[in-house]
Amino acid sequence: MRRRLTLLVAATTVLVLIAFLVPLAILVRQAAADKAVSQATVVLQTIVPLVGNNPDDQLSLSLQGQPVPVSVFTPSGAVLGEPAEQTPAVRLAASNLLAFTVATGSGREIVAPVAISGRGVYVVRTVVPDADLTRGVARSWLVLAGLGLTLVLLGLAVADRLARTLVAPIADLSAVSHRLARAELSARASPSGPPEVREVAGALNHLAGRIQDLLREEREQVADISHRLRTPLTALRLEVESLRDPGEAGRVAAAADSIERAVTLVIQQARRRGGERKSCDATTVVADRVAFWTVLAEDTDRLVRQELPDNPLLVALPADELAAALDALLGNVFAHTPDGTALAVTLRPHPSGGATLTVSDEGPGFPAQALLRGASGSGSTGLGLDIARRAAETGGGSLQVLTAPTGGALVRMDLAAAPLTEP
Repeated sequence: MRRRLTLLVAATTVLVLIAFLVPLAILVRQAAADKAVSQATVVLQTIVPLVGNNPDDQLSLSLQGQPVPVSVFTPSGAVLGEPAEQTPAVRLAASNLLAFTVATGSGREIVAPVAISGRGVYVVRTVVPDADLTRGVARSWLVLAGLGLTLVLLGLAVADRLARTLVAPIADLSAVSHRLARAELSARASPSGPPEVREVAGALNHLAGRIQDLLREEREQVADISHRLRTPLTALRLEVESLRDPGEAGRVAAAADSIERAVTLVIQQARRRGGERKSCDATTVVADRVAFWTVLAEDTDRLVRQELPDNPLLVALPADELAAALDALLGNVFAHTPDGTALAVTLRPHPSGGATLTVSDEGPGFPAQALLRGASGSGSTGLGLDIARRAAETGGGSLQVLTAPTGGALVRMDLAAAPLTEP
């Protein structure tokens, strides 16, 4: 936009200058020619009285040293002053007794007849060469061209300055809108520039505030719904205390604790301020969750293979979200493959930073609609893969559903590297 405004002003300025300078240049050339012709005419007017008052020999002396070369054609055919041939203009002036100026190939020819009683008709003639007709014109044109170029450059500078005052607020609005799209809901635009742009900035700020209010209400509603689950959990704990079998009571209590932790996590995530991201050590989180699921795998005769690095891998994802995503992927394996199906969990550093988490199994694989939220094709809620996908994308990564070499399902999560400093 800034370049277009500058080009528009430049084009307008050039057109105005052309409309002004071209006629002025023609006028300068005409003025120079008129000045040269006027000077020559004045010289001829001073010679005409001398023709009638002086004999030819004295007239010849008077013609010497004139500012312009002057020739006087006598009735006898002699030429006094500057030698020259008799031209058609001279003959016409002598026959018609008319003074006039005519253009020739070498310049302007000026003739003036002088009729003297008893002596005949004398013709005074001078020629203004083209060099005198255009004297100073080139220099004047250069001055006009320099003036035009200066005005164009000045117009471009002013246009760029004005365009910057228009474009800068718009660029600020664009940057704020991109920050809002990245869930930085605290971003606000500074109202500046023309009134229309200030109005747009105010509307964008109002929209951002409204989004914050709506999200805050939604988070509180989710937190309230999650908090209501604590009541049945409390009742479940009371039922656990009434169980007589210690082993069974321990298993049910562990399940209740796990549900309570999940509810607490939902409340914390719901109340987390939008745009605030944290990082974690993917090696530690994956190792902890694989150890948890390995115990369940032993109960269903599943072989769990894991490949984890020895060093920490920092990724741009909170530990609870990474754990929830991995739990969703492993939960899919346990829910949608028969007992005894082997699975593998691999965590490797990514070449461009971050990490690559892979969960594969030797089951039947995923249906075509597996990545659609709420569609599983196997009787479940269809949210497991979507939870993992959103967790990966929230941290700047991605998720892919592939086919394992054994024909089963393979889910690959690319996790972005954690920033150097926490926000």
